[in-house]
Amino acid sequence: MIFPTPLIPGKLVKRYKRFLADVELMDGTIVTSHTTNTGSMLGLVEPGSEVWLSESDNPKRKLKYTWEIGAAGSTPVGVNTSVPNKLVFEEISTGNVPEITGYSTAKREVKYGKNSRIDVFLQEPGRPDCYVEVKSVTLSREPGVAEFPDAVSSRGTKHLQELSDMVEQGHRAVMFYLAQRNDCSTFAPAQDIDPVYAKALTEAIKRGVEVVAYTCEVTPEGIHLDKPLTLAI
Repeated sequence: MIFPTPLIPGKLVKRYKRFLADVELMDGTIVTSHTTNTGSMLGLVEPGSEVWLSESDNPKRKLKYTWEIGAAGSTPVGVNTSVPNKLVFEEISTGNVPEITGYSTAKREVKYGKNSRIDVFLQEPGRPDCYVEVKSVTLSREPGVAEFPDAVSSRGTKHLQELSDMVEQGHRAVMFYLAQRNDCSTFAPAQDIDPVYAKALTEAIKRGVEVVAYTCEVTPEGIHLDKPLTLAI
């Protein structure tokens, strides 16, 4: 996924009220940007850390800047939670995810379950429908290990249960974790942060839900699917 316009570098001043972040641009100007990430963003909100913002020319937007990339030390990390859904949809549609191929129809945001929408819905005549839920992964507390979630996620637990229900109805269901960073080789649930979610993930696997996890190459020019992660579940 290529950013449509060049990102703007800056330094994080502070993140607050979940959806807002003040950023100092290179010329010293302080701007307020929107962040789509509702998690804790643990490890990415240190004042003074590098950030990159996109700028919108939509006059109807209250805030024209969006926080796209943060930094964990020297590692760039994608923080926009709308990116993984788009990226995974593009990569599956073009056949770049070996674990999920052979579907001629791909749709986004299809209603399913209990008032939910699946991120990617795949169909192919003669094959079970495939439901793919995508989660954005930014957390890494141990070198080489990507973790999810970074805060308690009751919504994520609900999604695991609904994916399991799809399997029991005869469909295929995939939980896709996309680490928006390239410094990890393993994926693991953050059991200490949300033990309920970790338990739900184990149960979902037992019920037939498949798990796929990948890293990303993250640069100010774009974010691209990189390599699969080993699962430690």
